[in-house]
Amino acid sequence: MSVAPERKAEIIKDNAQAKGDTGSPEVQVAILTERIRNLTEHFKANHKDNHSRRGLLMMVNKRRNLLAYLKKKDVERYNALIQKLGLRK
Repeated sequence: MSVAPERKAEIIKDNAQAKGDTGSPEVQVAILTERIRNLTEHFKANHKDNHSRRGLLMMVNKRRNLLAYLKKKDVERYNALIQKLGLRK
């Protein structure tokens, strides 16, 4: 499940560090989080879709690696991001 272009532009605008920023870890994590949430909803109706489940696991791992990188580089940005996205309890 992909993210609609309008929603993706909104996510980028909300999480960008500067104008035109689409590659920072914050933006990448926010987009992956939206895709993960969309796929989670998809699995509620299609619980046997194992091909998409593999993609979901790859996205979760990619997000985990990006968050680990961000935590290593700048803890304040990491804490702000997980608070904003509601990732940790």
